[in-house]
Amino acid sequence: MYLMYVDESGDTGIQNSPTRYFVLSAMIFHELRWHEMLESLIDLRKHLRNTKGLKLREEIHASHFINNPQGLVRIKRHDRLDIMKQCIDWAAEQNGMNILTVVVDKQRHSQDVFEYAWEVLLQRFENTTNYRNFAGPMNADERGMVISDNTDGKKLQTLIRKMRRYNPVPNMQGVYGGGSRNLRVSHIIEDVMMKDSASSYFHQIADVIAYCVRQIYEPNAYMKKKGGHKFYERLAPVLVQKASHNHPLGIVEV
Repeated sequence: MYLMYVDESGDTGIQNSPTRYFVLSAMIFHELRWHEMLESLIDLRKHLRNTKGLKLREEIHASHFINNPQGLVRIKRHDRLDIMKQCIDWAAEQNGMNILTVVVDKQRHSQDVFEYAWEVLLQRFENTTNYRNFAGPMNADERGMVISDNTDGKKLQTLIRKMRRYNPVPNMQGVYGGGSRNLRVSHIIEDVMMKDSASSYFHQIADVIAYCVRQIYEPNAYMKKKGGHKFYERLAPVLVQKASHNHPLGIVEV
């Protein structure tokens, strides 16, 4: 089974929103790699404690890390930036890691941004599991489970249950002549599981990844000055390139 840890960056508002883009980033790896990756991540957190003063119980929350660190203001700004870079590099170095990202340009859509972004992400997770395109161990017949940061759980529950019954996917015009097919989701089991990122090291890494994606599209001054808007490129070895043929980093732009 593949586990997909998901976090977001930006907001889903259409009117008077401070952000133009909404990002969902997923960190995906096989259950057989879970203990190995957890131990490796704990080692990273111990290293950050010893070298940067970031306590094991303290949350890495990227949207506040640079410009509004609150209690973490004791850690110098350039060290907080380096912590984020080390989180990115940790993910890039993991055997069997897969990174998948969806970016919604809110100026192009009038529908529910949250639901649309999740629908696209779940469809990519379903397809990639079905076609066996994830790196890592592989059983004869794989399934996937979604573990999200604590967000709108009821809406996600409704969405995934609907997609198991009715999931119209547009046909390629040149192959099927247009129209759509009902490709019901069958490889994702259970409802989306919710976790508080404050108690999940995996979600804190996904949070950093999602934030670094949004810096590609609307970087703040400090991240752009220090090259933080290019951090996502460091994940090249583990990006799911097949998720999108229209972006060099495999980002699904909708």
